[in-house]
Amino acid sequence: MPEEVLFKTEDSRSRTAIAEALVAAAEQIERGDVRLESAADAQDVTVPETALFEIELERLTDSETGEERYELEYEIRWTE
Repeated sequence: MPEEVLFKTEDSRSRTAIAEALVAAAEQIERGDVRLESAADAQDVTVPETALFEIELERLTDSETGEERYELEYEIRWTE
């Protein structure tokens, strides 16, 4: 089955603003109802009582410049 992106947003934020967004997300996840919003889009989703939770830290190196970039990802997966 091909992947269908239902919501995506990306912007630059301070570390404090990122932490605040994660706290707000955690509170919604705990309740089970999550609302994802951006200036152009909104999506609601219900998170089940039990789901798979993955944390991943990656280091990527640009092949041309040698510059290193890090990605810290929190992912929640479930099936319906």
